[in-house]
Amino acid sequence: MLTMRENFQSGNRERLWRKYCGFLDLSITEFMEMQEQLLMDHIDLVYNSPLANKFMPEKPTSVAEFRRLVPFTTYDDYAPLLGDKKESALAIKPYCWAHTSGRGGSTKWVPITRAAMEHMLNAAIGMSILASANRKGEINIRNGMKVLLNMPPAPYFSGILAPLMIDRLGAQAIPPLDKYANASFDERIQAGLRIAFRTGVDFVSSLTAVMIRIGERLSEGSPQMKFNRHMLHPRIMSRILIALIRSKREKRSLLPKDFWRLKGLVCYGMETGIYREQLIKYWGRTPFEVYVATEAGTIAMQSWNKKAMTPLPYSCFLEFISESEWLNNRKDNNHQPRTVLLDEVKPGECYEVVLTSFHGMPFFRYKLGDIVKVVALEDRESGIVLPQLVFQSRTSDIIDIAGFSRLDEKTIWQAIANTGVKYEDWCARKEYEEDKPIVHVYIELRQEIPVEDLEKAINKNLAEIDKNYSDLLNYLGLRGLKVSIIPTGSFQKYYEAKRKAGADLAHLKPPHMNPSDAIMMELINR
Repeated sequence: MLTMRENFQSGNRERLWRKYCGFLDLSITEFMEMQEQLLMDHIDLVYNSPLANKFMPEKPTSVAEFRRLVPFTTYDDYAPLLGDKKESALAIKPYCWAHTSGRGGSTKWVPITRAAMEHMLNAAIGMSILASANRKGEINIRNGMKVLLNMPPAPYFSGILAPLMIDRLGAQAIPPLDKYANASFDERIQAGLRIAFRTGVDFVSSLTAVMIRIGERLSEGSPQMKFNRHMLHPRIMSRILIALIRSKREKRSLLPKDFWRLKGLVCYGMETGIYREQLIKYWGRTPFEVYVATEAGTIAMQSWNKKAMTPLPYSCFLEFISESEWLNNRKDNNHQPRTVLLDEVKPGECYEVVLTSFHGMPFFRYKLGDIVKVVALEDRESGIVLPQLVFQSRTSDIIDIAGFSRLDEKTIWQAIANTGVKYEDWCARKEYEEDKPIVHVYIELRQEIPVEDLEKAINKNLAEIDKNYSDLLNYLGLRGLKVSIIPTGSFQKYYEAKRKAGADLAHLKPPHMNPSDAIMMELINR
């Protein structure tokens, strides 16, 4: 049952760990055997449906035959059926429909079966256990814990999953999900903070950008902390007094960790690793990272040591396209890239993820457009013997300079963050200067700095992070980077204009990488 609670306070902790975190003990052989069995079970389940027949004219009898017969797909292949929620084309009636964002303001609808949702919920509970654990087998979550949620609402997948997880854990959502179901994202964030000051918080699940912004505002605003009638509550006054004592003792400004002692901090967003140390500084907990896709659920997550991510075997069947194969396909659309399985990946290599959903879900050899890096084939520190992954970039977000250097969002973001400059937001795209390609970064600052100094600092950081970019500067003599500072308030004005126009939450901000000419005109010329 999706709504059945489990008692984490008095339950058998060994049993709970084994149920929700047992995948961390699998060998690569056990992982692959589970993948194969689940794939064949899934094919049996969905083969007779109209949607499955579209991609499988005959029924595969093995993994090898499945990979040979079934073509790669993207959401465009499913849009005519899923976009209109044609349930007659599906093998199983969905438990619910979730939507996720596509590029260019589009929305993708995804049917989620009851069985898939149960597995997604189990993965979310495993995530909660691991995020709050400091060692193997430790379970620190409990009934009644207070969870601050800063995530998009239903029909986004996170908004559908959140109330189910809260009920399963017997937790208390901040702010209450039912009361603030129709509130805007900003309103829910502000309401959550007001309530958290009064009630306290045990666990946070949030977009990384929100956690960084809260930390910055509390830290920068603490000397002029403004009191209002809401803060006169005895519990709030007591919390503020204790926080002030803690910060004064350490001779620093107020930080979120002075107000709340968190058991776990789950963050979503590519920038989580980039701002890892800053999140620890603000919140007093190492952020826990997960790799989730609405089309499949949780694909990978960190263990209790909160380093690289370990893939889950029961969310979807995983295939990987190597960087060289992906580049050949990018140059020649007729080239059919070869995939490898998890037991064939190599450490240090980057791969595009291809997934086939399980549990009656509709996606076959589906190209998410995500690139992950395999950082190791095992985690010796934790005793995990499965490949370790980090999320690297989106395939559409790569800027290729002269075929020599390929910069992704994570690399550029890290180079900007390493300058230490305070900024509101940024965009980067490939442009041409005197017929030579450059990376043009547009950035809105929150402090004064000469553009020449900022450009020099970012350029230096890019060269240190990416050897190919360094070679681009040294050997080819290309400029490489141009930085333009855009007017204060540009991103906020863009956000407000999109919000008033009724844009989807995921498209209120311009993309960091490769924004179109039209988007740049809207952003800069307001």
